[in-house]
Amino acid sequence: MIPAEKEIIKAKNQVEKYVKQRISEFKNLKEKNLTTFNFRPFVDIDPYDADIFSEACFCILTANSSAVMGIKIQKEVGINGFKKYPFEKLFEIIRKKGHRFAQQRAERIVRLREKEQFFLEISKEKDGKAAREKLVENIYGYGYKEASHFLRNIGFDDVGIIDRHISRFLFEKGLVKPRKTITKKVYLECEEALEKITSDLGLKLSELDLYIFYIKTGKVLK
Repeated sequence: MIPAEKEIIKAKNQVEKYVKQRISEFKNLKEKNLTTFNFRPFVDIDPYDADIFSEACFCILTANSSAVMGIKIQKEVGINGFKKYPFEKLFEIIRKKGHRFAQQRAERIVRLREKEQFFLEISKEKDGKAAREKLVENIYGYGYKEASHFLRNIGFDDVGIIDRHISRFLFEKGLVKPRKTITKKVYLECEEALEKITSDLGLKLSELDLYIFYIKTGKVLK
């Protein structure tokens, strides 16, 4: 067993119950289009409801930002706010939370409303990687990372989220040659390295991401 896998097993022993809880919350989104997220003890914020469309907006908010900021904005805006708030109100909420790209994110969320039904249709797909291609082709502001993030968060188990935490882990452990830019080719190379670990440890990609994120941040978020 390689050192990286030993570190993941250690993390699993520490936070498995929180990872299982999060996966259950994700599965509720896929099955019911509704879930209640509870991020305690990692973030001091009351549990709140989310649906598939609000999760699509969350993944727009976290790009070049942080999961914690996205969570705080998602809770304040709420399910109906993402669908109905005017641009000005969305912008003000996002700006007050300290997001560096508040105007751009508010604009993208308003634009995303045209695709609400499309996101619901995507949630019914069986193959996460095929669904990811459709998202990248059809959703403005979604690259491979955002599409994978959304799919994992609505219950798909077969895509890897190659964000800065995951890529750094793979680079530091010597599992992937370090790169400055995550191109599609590098993304798929990183995903393949993650799939090797899941095969060795009997985990799903959705779970592995949460364990590596915990190793790098000390939190189980989404």
